[in-house]
Amino acid sequence: MKIERPLFKHIRNHSALFSALSDYRIQAMNELGLHGYEFHKTPMFVTDSGARLTIEPERSIVVPSVRVLSNIKSKLVNAIPSLSMVANSEIGYRYPTAALAGLEAPFIKRMRSEYFHRIDEDRSICRPVNLSYGIKSRGKADNRLEYEVWMPDEAPEQSPLPLLIDRYGEDLPDDVRHFVEQPSKVHGWMGVKRAAFEALYHNPSNCGDLVICIAMSVDAYNIGAKPDLSYSPEAESSIALSNAEFEWEIDGYYAPRGWMFDHDTVWEAINHTLEAINGPLEDFYANDIIPSNESKTERILSTIQALGVTQSEIDRLNLQPWEFLLTQSEHRVKAHDPSRKVNLLGRLNRLFYQPEQQLPSLNAIHDLIL
Repeated sequence: MKIERPLFKHIRNHSALFSALSDYRIQAMNELGLHGYEFHKTPMFVTDSGARLTIEPERSIVVPSVRVLSNIKSKLVNAIPSLSMVANSEIGYRYPTAALAGLEAPFIKRMRSEYFHRIDEDRSICRPVNLSYGIKSRGKADNRLEYEVWMPDEAPEQSPLPLLIDRYGEDLPDDVRHFVEQPSKVHGWMGVKRAAFEALYHNPSNCGDLVICIAMSVDAYNIGAKPDLSYSPEAESSIALSNAEFEWEIDGYYAPRGWMFDHDTVWEAINHTLEAINGPLEDFYANDIIPSNESKTERILSTIQALGVTQSEIDRLNLQPWEFLLTQSEHRVKAHDPSRKVNLLGRLNRLFYQPEQQLPSLNAIHDLIL
């Protein structure tokens, strides 16, 4: 029997999606017998010196394939009595992700988008929309900095700095601001199919009155072997690596109406929740976890580096992410046939849909992880 996932009808409309998701969260709270609670987004983290930092409280594990993560939702609920899934919260995303700075950079710089077929267009063609530009701390440590803005679809080449300043104001750190000012170029690509869903963590002994909202996802991904997604003799493919990842990120919290905000209480509850999810996963997948201290973007960079891609090659190509919106490059030609223009959008499609290494459908991943 086909499982209905009502949020999928809003997959192209973020406003409708997040509004409907909020309704399902409230229903889940009511089913827990928790009434009169209000939702709050993850707050700024305030340091001892008074600096206000935008933090991404998340963790993840990397495994060889999505098949390893079969039934992960039921496994987690059975192992963690304080955890409950938010019914009907399943949604899916196709994320082409470009690394825009190298391994020597002080931060991660990346451009990510969603990937859709146009209405009534050939289903073999997907096009990036909803482009986002992000700066993050390096590695996979707890509580990394994250600064992200949506780029206009009609002008993806514009500088993101004014948008970041508008969103974060004086809370945008100087070192992040200065890093954004540095020129960007595509170093490599990852194609991600993400099956996302939400859960609530209610543990009065450790979190007091707070109910922590957790955004979870199972990602199947391919990493391109070359910055321009061309064929790599070393990889014998245009795809270098295929793995999967389970992520859990704190998306906010519920507190009783009138609850007096306390910074340390919230962050203690957040960090406790992250660890509460981590414990069982290490037991479930002890023999499957691929040890890694790299973020997704860093995995792109280390993968292409291992295949012999040099910084001089990246600099020579000087690829920009918006070039991959085009089926015919304005100035790039095929190495073996200079009379033919390069179809970078087609190469981006192959990162997801190449028959030999095609990523599973979003519904197939959701069916697997029930």
